[in-house]
Amino acid sequence: MPIVDLSKPIQYNPNDPWFMKVKVKHKPHGKARWLIRLLGLPFKLFPKGFTGWADDTITKMGVHATTHIDAPWHYAPTTNGEKAKTIDEMPLELCYGDGLVIDMEHKADFDPITIEDITDFLTQNNLKLKEGMIVLVKTGRDKFNGTKNFHKIGTGMGAEATGWLIDKGIKVMGIDSWGWDLPLPHMIEKAKESDNSELFWEAHLVGKDKEYYHMEQLVNLGALPYSGFKVAVFPLKIVGASAAPARVVAIFE
Repeated sequence: MPIVDLSKPIQYNPNDPWFMKVKVKHKPHGKARWLIRLLGLPFKLFPKGFTGWADDTITKMGVHATTHIDAPWHYAPTTNGEKAKTIDEMPLELCYGDGLVIDMEHKADFDPITIEDITDFLTQNNLKLKEGMIVLVKTGRDKFNGTKNFHKIGTGMGAEATGWLIDKGIKVMGIDSWGWDLPLPHMIEKAKESDNSELFWEAHLVGKDKEYYHMEQLVNLGALPYSGFKVAVFPLKIVGASAAPARVVAIFE
């Protein structure tokens, strides 16, 4: 059963912006021997060749810092007038389903993905959306993942296209860009230029009215066909959180 990993490694990267840096402290085997001794086991009773166990501590990692899935709570405190779900409340049935890649690699930086872009792609490739599918939007920008400008470049989903997918029964979707919307600095600049309060984070904010979950910072979507595989995206069960890191994989049965 071939499996394709769609998740980036969790490790320190000096190029990450300050608000998404990850720090992991690795503790060698020998460090634990004194802890084990303090727990009461004399050194002479250590198994032959045993110097202690290795251990690691994540000293810093935001829930949005690596490949992750956002919960409705991230977008707003309510969805359609009811309390928005946190990531631990995500129904597990949504975490596994038929996968579909929507190829938007041709889209220019800062050009939002539209309904027409998606429908044209589906028609040209004789593909159909089915309720419960997990849709993966390929932009090709994962090649910049880990670079200083990753969060400043790329295309992203528009509000109308996001709402359209939800209306088609797609509750889980994802992208290989830094974020689901157009790049954050670009949105801020355009909102200020136009004095339009509705531009910033427009695709995320669809979640105020329509419940959905999206993944960000996927990788390796270029290794997948457009259809014919399953996607598994099980987030860490972090109680009350707006998102969680996830090991996202494509499975070919």
